[in-house]
Amino acid sequence: MQTEKAKVLLAEDDLSLGYVIKDNLTDAGYDVVLCPDGQSAIDKFDKNEFSICLLDVMMPHKNGYDVAKKIRQQTDLIPILFLTAKSLEEDRIKGFETGADDYIVKPFSMQELLMRMEVFLRRSKKMHSDKTVFFVIGKLQFSYTDLKLTIGKEVFNLTQKEADLLKFLCEHSNRILKREEVLLNVWGKDDYFLGRSMDVFITKLRKYFKSDPQVNLETIHGVGFRFNVPAS
Repeated sequence: MQTEKAKVLLAEDDLSLGYVIKDNLTDAGYDVVLCPDGQSAIDKFDKNEFSICLLDVMMPHKNGYDVAKKIRQQTDLIPILFLTAKSLEEDRIKGFETGADDYIVKPFSMQELLMRMEVFLRRSKKMHSDKTVFFVIGKLQFSYTDLKLTIGKEVFNLTQKEADLLKFLCEHSNRILKREEVLLNVWGKDDYFLGRSMDVFITKLRKYFKSDPQVNLETIHGVGFRFNVPAS
């Protein structure tokens, strides 16, 4: 599936499952480093360059949330997918808040995992190969290519998912967007749990927009959102 081997950091303390995932990913053309706990995953990440990270949540020494936080302290560019049996809404939301790009609940099919990985890797590759994608949002400047939002001398580093959402809002500014429209275009499907995670990202973006009162991400109750920005 890969023209070049993408390097995968896989952290899974259930080694039977870990080796099944590793073998399947290897067969699909990935270069996989399997770690049995969170601390070893952090150590491997510090010493290697990875294309994508797959993290179990409940692991010894360091849990998946802690590993994700450590990764996000170093980079916002690498996609992070949680693989977990924890399906409660608050667990999913916590995952997104710690910097995850996606959340796959066990048991899952390898086909589903491979498809989701491909989506993020294609997006990441396209972002690095495309010409610069840049938006002016009132007093804010948004570089989708660099995942940076700037106002004056203050620079906010965005996660890939924050940048994907903001890019879609910028491309459809000053018009009403239905919730399902945003979910389908940014997350790829419309369901309840993804809708709750979208609300988390909307809240995060609103914090950035406080730097410019002219920029307003308005909730249209029962419908969706409108990203109000001043005319250039």
